[in-house]
Amino acid sequence: MSLPPLPPQLKAIQHYLKTATEHDKRDPVVAYYCRLYALQNGMEIDKKSPECRTFHVALMDYLERVKKENDSESIHNEVVGQAHMENYALKVFLFADNEDRAARFNKNVVKSFYTAGMLFDTLSVFGEMSEDIDKNRKYAKWKAAYIHKCLKNGETPIPGPQNEEGEEGDTAQGGAPIGFEQPDPSQGYSPAPGPSSYQPGPSTYQPGPSASDSLNLPGNDPSPNGAQPGTHAPPSTPQDPQNSTKPAPQQVSFNTDWKPPANTNGVDLNTQHYQKAMKYCKYASSALQYEDSKTAIDNLTKALTLLTTGKDS
Repeated sequence: MSLPPLPPQLKAIQHYLKTATEHDKRDPVVAYYCRLYALQNGMEIDKKSPECRTFHVALMDYLERVKKENDSESIHNEVVGQAHMENYALKVFLFADNEDRAARFNKNVVKSFYTAGMLFDTLSVFGEMSEDIDKNRKYAKWKAAYIHKCLKNGETPIPGPQNEEGEEGDTAQGGAPIGFEQPDPSQGYSPAPGPSSYQPGPSTYQPGPSASDSLNLPGNDPSPNGAQPGTHAPPSTPQDPQNSTKPAPQQVSFNTDWKPPANTNGVDLNTQHYQKAMKYCKYASSALQYEDSKTAIDNLTKALTLLTTGKDS
């Protein structure tokens, strides 16, 4: 099933659609949520003009068809889907961060940071983005723009996070060479601490041999739906860490037939309450893997508050 041409008004979502096309065979879950994000944002941009309505309806039909034909729990269960997307985005981010800190600057690093930023964007389909994820999202986008600008001007980028706000603010403000929205310099540009941030270690994501030959950046290709697989995405699927000093977050699996038990505290809880509590517990578990007790306690407290009062703090 093919989509109609993307209306000019919806140009802002074209690279999410391209990323989806590139992942159709590599990772259908990533492809599904990239298109879902594109749909939600496209409707916010324009859902009234005839051409945009036609495109949105076709994209909705496409997503419904994929959901019916794919029995992946990551597509049918929001909690599992969020874990899948977080893990994938963080692995792409880890590859770019490792290469950057090792001062191996090339188009693959720019592309990987840029793709990680887009994948972090898609996590908003699951609700409000955590502070750490949002910080890493802004960092990835800024790093992509910064390294790309340096390579274009024949300059050597500075590896890793930059702590001098004046310098990095000037760099981020300078011209938007890649075309995405630049983060606010006042927020600072360093990866978030805790389970959403990775430290340098062995690369877990290996680019293909031809990936550095050409870098397809936003604005270079006007046809979002006809892209050949692999031309706009990271050249290979991230693999699980082999020698990392800290384990990667584990994907969580839940039984879709599960029903909430009766609450002994007399609070009327529904399935959504229990699933949200499970999310908090998942975040706490991930934080414990990185010895981040503060984040773990915060999320466990939120889960307990939700289960005992029915209110999300």
